[in-house]
Amino acid sequence: MERTRVVITGLGTVSPIGNNVPAFEAGLAAGVSGVGPISRFDASSVSCRIAGEVKDFNPEDYFEKRDVGRTDRVQQLALAAAQEAILDSRLNLEAEDRERIAVYVTSGIGGGASFEGEVLQVAIKGPSRISPFLVPKMLIDSIPSTIAQRFKLYGGTNSVVSACASGTQMLGEALEAIRRGDADVIVTGASDAAVTATGIGAFANMRALSTQNDDPARASRPFDKERDGFVMGEGAGMLILEQLDHALARGAHIYGEILSQAVTSDAYHMTLPDPDAKQIVRAMRVAIERAGITPDDIGYVNAHGTSTPANDRTESFALQVLFGGRAPLVPVSSTKSMIGHLLGAAGAVETVACMLTIKNRLIYPTINYATFDSECPLDYVPNVARPSDVRYILKNSFGFGGHNVSIVLGRYAD
Repeated sequence: MERTRVVITGLGTVSPIGNNVPAFEAGLAAGVSGVGPISRFDASSVSCRIAGEVKDFNPEDYFEKRDVGRTDRVQQLALAAAQEAILDSRLNLEAEDRERIAVYVTSGIGGGASFEGEVLQVAIKGPSRISPFLVPKMLIDSIPSTIAQRFKLYGGTNSVVSACASGTQMLGEALEAIRRGDADVIVTGASDAAVTATGIGAFANMRALSTQNDDPARASRPFDKERDGFVMGEGAGMLILEQLDHALARGAHIYGEILSQAVTSDAYHMTLPDPDAKQIVRAMRVAIERAGITPDDIGYVNAHGTSTPANDRTESFALQVLFGGRAPLVPVSSTKSMIGHLLGAAGAVETVACMLTIKNRLIYPTINYATFDSECPLDYVPNVARPSDVRYILKNSFGFGGHNVSIVLGRYAD
């Protein structure tokens, strides 16, 4: 039976290299780094003092002044990206059946800044002084609810949490929901804003973060032999997924097609990937099979590529197993080299980058690549963007706890 086709008709993002899609697009093409010294709190006592912060973002551009204090930064970034994606899609919400438009948006951490702030209040003033807005500010499902309320979208909200694979898995869940007939259109993606004392301190004390504090712009260096950990980022990525016939009927611009998703579990360790990469390979293979293509059809891989020694080594090994002798010929790059690791939002923002790759016929680079690592022997599109007429993209995301998610994206063709 022929499956319902689902296309992407709108993009929105807030990121460390741009607070909208055109700025993000320009930053990707130029190989700009959005990483710098942390400004959101005093990080002088932490081993990692750098991050990919969103700059010059004013929540009052999106919320009434009184509502800014009632929402967490994670919701504010999400709403900004969702608003851009909806406008970009040219959906006429007044003419649409809003009961057929859903919001599938998630986060890896949720409202961590609000939770951190209120815990400090408890320590100083006691629990009676906790803000009555804390619960909705910190809950992950408040993020899609904020978007649904703003745009009066009644088709249902959903949040799937799988650590740093959350955003990519959310896109796959939205794909399947449209195929089931649950909605015609879904606003989907993810947001994270964990550049806080607790967030940075926790990951730093796990020794997961880079300590290249003296050269922030070069600290995120996926697949480079000198990589020493990931760099935390913040931001949001949103996409409008739409049933193809619905998109064609309204004359929508189509960026590309989302073809499939596959999810597996390492069942190995709470933080480390399984070095044999068996379940990572299975996720990629199943996603490709479900897309109705073969590994030979993949023209580009947007990697998870965190800049940690174990992740990059394991992902590179998995890609060699998947592609076999063709592996050195397949371009692989990590958007995290420019924006850092946006945790649960990473995959959604990186999928926006994939759509821009298709649109512009340009593979964005892995910047900061300088030293070859024999355990990472692939073509990482080092430092400079590369023209390429990519038809099929494999997008990988992995998360602490052994979450493996792969999706296949394609150029739209009638």
